[in-house]
Amino acid sequence: MEIPIIDRKVFFGNPEITGARISPDGRMLSFIKPYHDVRNIWVKPADAPFEEAVPISDDRRPIPGYFWSRDARYILYVQDKDGDEDFCIYRICIEDLEEGKIPEAVNLTPHEGIRAMIYRRSKLDPDIMYIGLNHRDQAWHDLYKLSISTGVQTLLYQNEEQIEHYLFDALDQLRIVSKPNAAGGSDVFSFDEGELTLLFSSSLEEQVAPLKFHPDGNQVYVMTNQGERDKTELILYDLDTGTETYVHADPLGESDLTHIDFADETEKLLYTMYETDKPRYYFFDDETERDFNRIGELLDGKMISIVSATLREDIWLIRAYDDRDPGAAYLYDRSSGELKFLFHPRPDLPVEQLATVESIRYRSTDGLEIQAYLTLPDEGIRSGAGIVLVHGGPWARDSYGYHPYAQFLANRGYAVLQPNFRSSTGFGKRFLNAGNLEWGKKMQDDITMAAHYLAQKKYAEMNRIGIMGGSYGGYATLAALAFTPDVFAAGVDIVGPSNLMTLLDSMPAYWESGRRMLYMRVGNPETEEGRALLTERSPLFHAHKIKASLMVVQGANDPRVKKAEADQIVAALRDRGYPVAYLLAGDEGHGFRDPVNNMAMIAAIEAFFASHLHGRYQEEMPPNIRKRLETMTVDVDTVAS
Repeated sequence: MEIPIIDRKVFFGNPEITGARISPDGRMLSFIKPYHDVRNIWVKPADAPFEEAVPISDDRRPIPGYFWSRDARYILYVQDKDGDEDFCIYRICIEDLEEGKIPEAVNLTPHEGIRAMIYRRSKLDPDIMYIGLNHRDQAWHDLYKLSISTGVQTLLYQNEEQIEHYLFDALDQLRIVSKPNAAGGSDVFSFDEGELTLLFSSSLEEQVAPLKFHPDGNQVYVMTNQGERDKTELILYDLDTGTETYVHADPLGESDLTHIDFADETEKLLYTMYETDKPRYYFFDDETERDFNRIGELLDGKMISIVSATLREDIWLIRAYDDRDPGAAYLYDRSSGELKFLFHPRPDLPVEQLATVESIRYRSTDGLEIQAYLTLPDEGIRSGAGIVLVHGGPWARDSYGYHPYAQFLANRGYAVLQPNFRSSTGFGKRFLNAGNLEWGKKMQDDITMAAHYLAQKKYAEMNRIGIMGGSYGGYATLAALAFTPDVFAAGVDIVGPSNLMTLLDSMPAYWESGRRMLYMRVGNPETEEGRALLTERSPLFHAHKIKASLMVVQGANDPRVKKAEADQIVAALRDRGYPVAYLLAGDEGHGFRDPVNNMAMIAAIEAFFASHLHGRYQEEMPPNIRKRLETMTVDVDTVAS
C-alpha cells in the first residue's frame, strides 16, 4: 500500500500540547498549548485531567519555553518583540489565578533594547535570581540580583572587565568568572570580592568550561579538552591546590561530553551522556541507573530524557522518543515505579507511515570521515530525488531522533541526508578545528560529498538533488549553488548570510565576546588577507555562477543575519535576469516562530522543490496560509540593489 501524503499541518502546525513541566512541589503540571491559536502556557493540578487546565498567559507571540520558580509561586519566561532577540524576563503569579481571568504577565526587566540573561536561580531564597543586563553597555552584561516578587534589581557587579560568564556556588557566592581572550578562547578566573585570579586559559583550538561546584565547595567540575585530549572530558579542579582529578570521558573514545546531570538537592553527579550515532548514558548513581533502565523496559527501548523533576526528585517528567516519534510525555513515580502516560504532542502523526533514520558515514574529498543521518522514503514513494539538509551554527550538530523537516521531505519522496560536516560539535577538537577558515571550502566539500553519496548509493539521481538549511545552513545553500553550480538542482536559503564581510560588520553588540572567535574561525575583516578570504568565500560575489533555482527566506527583524544579506543576493540574481523567489516576514527574526508564517513558508518550500525536483506535493492550502504567503512573497523588482 502506498504511503499517503501527510498534511503539512500534521508536521508543522501547532502541537496539541508540548513543553510540560512538573512544579517543584509536585502539585501542578504546566505545559504549552495554543490559546487564540498562539502557543501559550497552561496549568492544571497534577492529578487532574487535561480538560481542567486553564491558560495563564495570552502572549500574541508564541512562548518558546518557560520554567517554575523554586517555590512554585511563579512561572517565568523570556520573550522578545517580533524576532529582534531583545529578550526580557516575564513572571506570572500562580496565586493570581482567578476563574475566567488570565493573570498579568509582569515584565521584570522593562528596559528598551536590552537582552536579559539568566545565570542562576537561588537555592537559598526562591524569590531571587541572578541575571545579566546590558542596558549600560550593550556589548557586556552587568550582574544583578533580581527579586521575582517585586522586580527590584540590585547591582552586584558592574562589568568593566568584559566578563562573559558567571558561576556561583551552592551558597549563591560568585566564585568563578570567564572572559574572552586574544587567542580566541577564554580566560577563567576565581572571583573573590572583585579580585580576579587566573585559573585556566584556553585558545581557539581548545575548550575549558567550569560547569558546577562540587558539594564540598572547594572543587569545581570542569569540561575540558586541553593538552593531549581530543574529546572533552569531565574533571574536578581543586581551587585550593590547583590539582585536577579525572572524573569521566567517553569509554568508546568517540564523542565529546554531550550532557551531564546532577541531583538538585544534594548536587551529586548522576550521569554523563555522549553521542555519536545515538545518545549513550553512563551512571554515577545506582538509583538513577535503576530508574532509567526500568523506564526503558516499560517503553520498549525508546530513548528517554528527564525533562523536569520535583525538588525532592521523587517524580520525574520524562520524554520518550525515537527517530519516528517526536516524544510522548510521561510522569514517573520513583518510589512506586509507576509510569503514567500524559500526552503525545502530535497525536495525529501517523508514525507507522514515517521513515526510519540511519546513521551513515562517508568520506570527504580529503578523506575525513563524515557522520550523517539518512532518512529514506518507503520504496513505493521514492521520487529519485534527494535533499541535503544542512544544520545551522555551524558549531552545532544534528542528533538522533525525530526531525520534522527530514520526515516531511521523505514523505514527499525525497531521500534526505543530514551531514555533520567538519566544524560540527561533539566529534572532538580536531574535527571541530578542521573547519577553521574553511567556510565555502573544505566545510563545503563535506556537504558536496553528501550529494555524491546519495547519487553513488542510487538514492537520488545526481541532477535531482536539492539543498536546504537555515542560518549557516542557508549560507551553505548559497555557497553550494555559487561554488558548485553543477551539483545541486535547487536550493532553499533560510536566513543565511550571502556576504561574510557585511555579516561580521553588522553583528549584534552582545556578540562582542565572540568576535575574536568568529574572526579566527570565519575570517578577519581587519586584515587585508582576511578581507580577501571573506570576499572569496561570500556567495554574493559569485552570484553570476549560479545555475540552480533558488528560494530565499528572511525575517525582517533578524539581528544576526540582517535583511540586507537576503536583499543583496536576490538583487544580484535579479540584475542578471535570473529568476529567484523571495519570502520576507515583517514580524520575524532569525527563524520563524509565528505558526501562520511558518506554515506559509513550508508550503512555498514544498511547491518549490516539487517544481524543480519533481517530488510529491500537497496542492491544497488553507485560505489564511495562502493569504499570508501572498503577503510574504516579495516582488524582486522592488528590492534595492
